[in-house]
Amino acid sequence: MPSPYPPMFDARVKAVLGPTNTGKTHLAITRLLAHASGIIGFPLRLLARENYDRMVAAKGEKHVALITGEEKIIPPEAKWFACTVEAMPLDRRAEFVAVDEIQLCADPDRGHVFTDRLLNARGMVETMFLGAETIRPLLQRLVPQAEVETRPRLSQLTHAGPQKLTRLPPRSAVVAFSAAEVYAIAEAIRRRRGGCAVVMGRLSPRTRNAQVALYQNREVDFLVATDAIGMGLNMDVDHVAFAALQKFDGHQARLLNAQEAAQIAGRAGRGMRDGTFGTTGDCPPLPDEIVNKIEAHNFEALQTLAWRNGELDFTSVDALLDSLAAPPPQPGLSKGHDADDHITLSMLARETEMRALASSRSRVALLWEACQVPDFRKLADDTHVRLCGRIFKHLAEDGVLPDDWIAGQIALCGSTEGDLDTLMARLANIRVWSYVAARADWTRDAASFQAEARKAEDAVSDALHERLTARFVDRRAAHLIRRLDDSEGEELLSAVTRKGEVVVEGHTVGRVEGFLFHPEAEAATEEERKLVLRAARRALREEMPRRVAALEVAKDDVFALTGSHRITWNNHGELAEVGRLRPGPEPAKPLVEVIPSEFLDGAQRERVRARLAKFIEGVFGRELAILTTVEAKAEAEGALRGPAYLLRESLGLAPGGTEGNIAPDLRQKLKAIGVRAGRYALFVPEALKPRAMALRAQIWSLIRNIETPALPAPGLVALQLREPEEGEANPQPPAGWPSGFAQAMGWLPAGPVLLRLDVAERIAGELAYLTRRAPAPPPSDLASRLGVKADMLGVALTALGFRLLEPVPLEEGQYGPPMPLRVAQPRPQHHQHQRGPRPGGHQGQGHRDGQRQGPREGQRPGGGPRPEGQPPRRHEGRGPEGRPEGRHEGRHEGRPPRDRDRRPMREPREAPPPPPPPLPPANSPAMIFYGPPIPPELRRAVPQPQRRGGPGGPPWQKGGQHRQDGPRRPDQPRGPRPDRPPRDQEDRRDRPAAAAKPPEPRGPDPDSPFAVLAQLKLR
Repeated sequence: MPSPYPPMFDARVKAVLGPTNTGKTHLAITRLLAHASGIIGFPLRLLARENYDRMVAAKGEKHVALITGEEKIIPPEAKWFACTVEAMPLDRRAEFVAVDEIQLCADPDRGHVFTDRLLNARGMVETMFLGAETIRPLLQRLVPQAEVETRPRLSQLTHAGPQKLTRLPPRSAVVAFSAAEVYAIAEAIRRRRGGCAVVMGRLSPRTRNAQVALYQNREVDFLVATDAIGMGLNMDVDHVAFAALQKFDGHQARLLNAQEAAQIAGRAGRGMRDGTFGTTGDCPPLPDEIVNKIEAHNFEALQTLAWRNGELDFTSVDALLDSLAAPPPQPGLSKGHDADDHITLSMLARETEMRALASSRSRVALLWEACQVPDFRKLADDTHVRLCGRIFKHLAEDGVLPDDWIAGQIALCGSTEGDLDTLMARLANIRVWSYVAARADWTRDAASFQAEARKAEDAVSDALHERLTARFVDRRAAHLIRRLDDSEGEELLSAVTRKGEVVVEGHTVGRVEGFLFHPEAEAATEEERKLVLRAARRALREEMPRRVAALEVAKDDVFALTGSHRITWNNHGELAEVGRLRPGPEPAKPLVEVIPSEFLDGAQRERVRARLAKFIEGVFGRELAILTTVEAKAEAEGALRGPAYLLRESLGLAPGGTEGNIAPDLRQKLKAIGVRAGRYALFVPEALKPRAMALRAQIWSLIRNIETPALPAPGLVALQLREPEEGEANPQPPAGWPSGFAQAMGWLPAGPVLLRLDVAERIAGELAYLTRRAPAPPPSDLASRLGVKADMLGVALTALGFRLLEPVPLEEGQYGPPMPLRVAQPRPQHHQHQRGPRPGGHQGQGHRDGQRQGPREGQRPGGGPRPEGQPPRRHEGRGPEGRPEGRHEGRHEGRPPRDRDRRPMREPREAPPPPPPPLPPANSPAMIFYGPPIPPELRRAVPQPQRRGGPGGPPWQKGGQHRQDGPRRPDQPRGPRPDRPPRDQEDRRDRPAAAAKPPEPRGPDPDSPFAVLAQLKLR
């Protein structure tokens, strides 16, 4: 169909023609990547995948897309597309468009797709067609504006005649045209020449690449393939041998024509290296006419190109069939064979149910899309027709395909059991369902189905590669290193497999893991055993330098640390321990030791140690780079160097509170350089990240020479404390953690849980701000944030340095709102600067402006009675100079005494007072949780209102008590009153509160809302 976006100017159309090995594809890829966007179509999925990898290497994965019938990798920022010709997105505007192997326009089965691209696919700036010289006349007639360029072959191609399989030179490819022939030839080569790789069009790209790697890496010297290698698959082949000259083209068995034979023979000789071709086995010799044409690259021009109408009529099923049968519009075009989609449509059109469902233009178009599902299985029955009909029925009735149906079919295809033919049949079936899953408009979750199909294809591909290798590769010959001469002059064959098996004369004598050899061979006699082991050691002396070189150039992601402080190396799937860690001069600089091996000399061992040390240094540089940054910033000020050094020694987290030894200004400076001086630790937040925590756990355990404990899953903020059950093999963290490990890793004990340090610091900061003046209700989600149940919240808060104040129920006769659950900060009694009650004042009367209320006379500040015989403390009641409690001299330290503050000196005591006791625990009754309590008067029943101004009225009313019941006025001097001589403490305690008459009980202000509420309740 023509492009929906015609170019604004005549774009350049160019045809690059010539034989194989002329660099046409390389030129097209270069031109494609030189444009801002481009699309290139290839005849095979394998070829599209191979060039996609090349484009990714040049432009990056996020800018390159792959589109085939079964696989779609389309990043959002994709600019360059590698596709099969059928899957080219012609609705996408691109500056450059190219089609490879354009001579396939003459193919009677697929040619109509290539012809459509020749006539309609155009780039906005440049269009390029690549192919053989045979299409030149027709191309110039159908595309007259095209520029034609002919490129010569870079190397010579010579006929070598027939040869036996046993005489084929190394680096040869044997070509057959059926799976049975490929298997038979591969088995013969394995028996006589040691093994071969197998490449067929039915293989997945993953299996094909693995087999080609066997050949390209020279693990085998022979390749057996079908004619799929003729379509641009580039390998280092020096000789191509035809095992047959006849192929089945899907309709009949026929002889190869000269152009097809040249396309296959042209795989020999790549670049500037010459190649040869011939026949082998039971294949008859090539006719001289074909040989001359191949060597001279001289072939008859194509007479017609396959064509099919692209302007389809979807008004009805019959109209669609008629438009598909339309004749070619001009000379040089002819109808080819009916394609699979056309045949499927014609068969479904015979069914009444399908015609009834295809009742509209959109339904007919949907039926055509269902018929275009490729038939990769080629079962020669109606299985594929039934599948297409079921797909159309689901889409027409339900709109999408059933999820369980797709998932079940993909799951059935994922089995890896069976022989080669069974696995190849599964691969073909997976390709069908990969095509279905790639249709996003057919499924609810196309991405997940594509992933499942890709996973199943990879599993079957790997299994198929293993079966092919096990059947057609002889490990003894494939991994031959050299022939060894023993002391008696006998020649021994030895090799090392990719799995690390050391094979000598076909016998497995041991395994090599990393740089260690583990012998496990048992010979008939001791002499034979010694001889075999000596040959194996000599083979490993050649293998070890290769491994050392591979380890030196390996990336960091192939190394890993184990819980036992070993360094492992993943060498192409072989996981082996190659080094160990030892404690170093600093925690961040552990030492690296290479595991001793008799196959490594001193220089090789040092090369391995240097590479492993670089890996460890890189791990610290990535995960704990913040420590280096902090130290660099701390150099500017001396006060910051100490905390920075402490963090370096503790790998970013030093447990223990910092409020006592880090001043607030220094705390702010540390915060500016990324360090947190918290309530519970000095740390950098980056140290709590999962990878950094795993590294710190490794070093912490290394210093203590223990196994690294398991860490919790990333993202957890609270861990339930529990003991490991008896017989539990791998208890979940933190069960089984050694003492001190949790705190060192940044997990703070908080009652029944371990709380992550940053979460604990954040919650403690919020609670401290919330209760900075008085106890306050806790946040509603506090228990969930701490990871505890509601009944354990008090224990967790106590561990964090707070206290949960349970609500006290109202006594009988009391009114008002109930006391809520509150959180408070503890203050020790000998650290409280709290004003006590004055003599003569009322116990329940609080100070104005919300000031704190002191303890009662004769009562300890913590709320309990003083033990008998214990002298009152300095801050209980009044001080030694008659001042109220809480006005001690510590408030005015550092300034000279004023005249009005001078007091008569007391006589010295016989013995100094005992030192103040240590701080009690947070849950002790001796701890005072400060804040204004609710006055008891507001909880009592409201008495009858009294006359204002009476003796029992408030102090700010006329006739009430003033100085004794309220705080001192700013203009009132401290110390003894001038009109009253000082009296001893006992007299003050016994003096009544008022001189006129005993105080009368007083109630709250009758105008207060509480009094009004009480009056309403009493009525």
